[in-house]
Amino acid sequence: MINNIRQLQYFLSDVYRSRQIIFQMARNDFKSRFAGSYLGIIWAFVQPLVMIAVLWFVFQVGFRAAPIADFPFILWLSSGLIPWFFFSEGLNSSTSSLFEYNYLVKNVVFRTSVLPLVKLLSSYFVHIFFIVLLVVIFLIHGYRPNLYYLQIFYYSLAQVFMLLGLSWITSSLAVFIKDIAQVISVILQIGFWVTPILWPINMIPAQYQLFFKLNPMFYIVEGYRDTLINKVWFWEHPGLSLYYWLLTAALFLVGAFLFRKLRPHFSDVL
Repeated sequence: MINNIRQLQYFLSDVYRSRQIIFQMARNDFKSRFAGSYLGIIWAFVQPLVMIAVLWFVFQVGFRAAPIADFPFILWLSSGLIPWFFFSEGLNSSTSSLFEYNYLVKNVVFRTSVLPLVKLLSSYFVHIFFIVLLVVIFLIHGYRPNLYYLQIFYYSLAQVFMLLGLSWITSSLAVFIKDIAQVISVILQIGFWVTPILWPINMIPAQYQLFFKLNPMFYIVEGYRDTLINKVWFWEHPGLSLYYWLLTAALFLVGAFLFRKLRPHFSDVL
């Protein structure tokens, strides 16, 4: 046990020592993702914007969705969609990171543990843009920034830590189980509808709400809405915050341990 703890510490320290390489690779990954296309990196923002527009049109214009708690539906909808976009894109891209950078995996001196984080940071650059866009949309509707907006940094970083643990698990397993990427896609499709993004949690009977709150993305989505709409601090939900961080810590440690154990076999399989 002591030996495993020490090796885990070395593993995490490797990630920290590689922080400059991580940021440089993430920036290059972001720039090269759409290299060769006419619109370039603009494509990274087009799909989420189109999806927001389509969902707004369907629910606001088609179904004539009423304001949620007397708040404009487009603001309520965008506050839940934007953190989900980051979660979905970050998990999908980081799961396949070892395949995309297989030439680095086969380099014995390269720290492969940073590759999922590189893909996460690349997706985080897009997320920052949408956070700024969200604030602008709120300004257009007459809602000025306030002190609660500082929580955006808390919830976005909380999501990064959870995603990093998950990505270490999924990326390492994907090397040996080729269907993992497809399984993740299916889970994300289901997760989109069971997470209260398009519907408020109070639509569910009280006795069943706990089941939906066990989804860690409930904490993030509701956190963004608490920040931008409800004006509620994260410490006002101590039970949910404690559950989220315990789950995130478990995913982080399991992911680091699993990745470290499987890492010596990556090059043989890839």
